[in-house]
Amino acid sequence: MLIPHLGYAAGAASALAESPEKIRVLIDSDANNETDDQHAIAYALFSDDVFDVEGITVNKTRNGGDVREQMKEAVRVVKLCNRYLKVPLYRGANGIFEDILPNIDMPYFDGYEAVNFIIQQAKIKSDRKLVLLPIGKLTNIALALARDPSIIPNVKVVWLGSNYPKPGEYNMMDDLSAVRYLLESSVEFEMVTVRYKDTVNPGGTWVIKAYQEEIFRRMPGLGPHLSQSVTGRHGGEFSCFGDYSKSLFSCARQHGNPPYRSLFDVGAIAVVKNPDWARSTVMPRPALVGNGWEERPDNPMKMIVWDDFDADAILEDFFGTMEKSGSK
Repeated sequence: MLIPHLGYAAGAASALAESPEKIRVLIDSDANNETDDQHAIAYALFSDDVFDVEGITVNKTRNGGDVREQMKEAVRVVKLCNRYLKVPLYRGANGIFEDILPNIDMPYFDGYEAVNFIIQQAKIKSDRKLVLLPIGKLTNIALALARDPSIIPNVKVVWLGSNYPKPGEYNMMDDLSAVRYLLESSVEFEMVTVRYKDTVNPGGTWVIKAYQEEIFRRMPGLGPHLSQSVTGRHGGEFSCFGDYSKSLFSCARQHGNPPYRSLFDVGAIAVVKNPDWARSTVMPRPALVGNGWEERPDNPMKMIVWDDFDADAILEDFFGTMEKSGSK
């Protein structure tokens, strides 16, 4: 669903005037990848006492199909949160930053809808900086900054990605060129670490483990109930997000005993909502060499790295937010 730029811009400006204390956020997601994006989007939308979610853009990573499939899943979640037509959704890039970059001065390039929307929102006059929350690859964000560098002072990027200080990680590996561009940009940049199964440097968002039993016990029936059901990506009909959450956890491969899935992306939403739920470290920006990190201690450009997440506090707030969103 694409909302015309000019028509939406006026509505967004009005919304900003009505809620000056809330945090402006724009989520960029590979929504159909696994199960954590859906829960992060719902968590942000239902945290409407804290966030103004100005829109959701999608991108393609290696799982979950192309941007059309990513968009379908984002639409499902937004509908199940009863925010459809209230929160704009835009398709972004299938490809990677370095391949798309030569074409960004053209009117139509891979990801142009999302990129133009990001730029549009960043240019809205506000005393509040727009927080860009990419919870997938960084392609759409890097393209927006490259297409219109004038937005850099108006935004902060809080990215869910990397196993820093170790190499690799899914979101990072899906567009290394975009990560390198952000590291060399003057944009305010924060990195929410994943550290998947890292026992040497634990504390990334991998520790935010939602156990299947708790999802099955607490989520069904939660959220606004729709009069018209939504077909899930695995089939079935759903009228609230809580029931869809159970379906996602039923169909996804689980880890461990008792079985769980990590809600990595929820961690990125959580540290914007309450920075006390993790540790932030200001450090010189390293270089990304291959898929690993090279420290640059004399680099005057800084970034924030988030780790040591309080998984219990984050999950309790997640479930509490879901419970406040609608009755069973």
